Amino acid sequence: MYDNYLIPANTKRGQLILGLFRPFDLYLFGGGVLVTFILLAFLPLSSTIVVIFALSPALVTGFLVMPVPYYHNMLTVIMEAYDFLTNRQKYRWKGWCYRNVIIKKRTRRK
Repeated sequence: MYDNYLIPANTKRGQLILGLFRPFDLYLFGGGVLVTFILLAFLPLSSTIVVIFALSPALVTGFLVMPVPYYHNMLTVIMEAYDFLTNRQKYRWKGWCYRNVIIKKRTRRK
């Protein structure tokens, strides 16, 4: 129709569960909630510190799988920041003429 093409803006959301979560995200959050239930069942909840300790696995995993704009979730943001800080910081330029420079250097003889 009038040679216009409609491309979905966010096609990756169709591959996610409920449009937000990967299976690993749900396993991680489910494991945190399971550990929280076990801690709530076995720890004496007499002080505030113990309650915070018992609820912390679900809160931490919930924070990690929380959706973030421009990234998938906080776990992805933390992993990308770690990769950036631990990998090489000097990048060699490999632009459009990189292969031409290598070929010219190999063929030139003196």
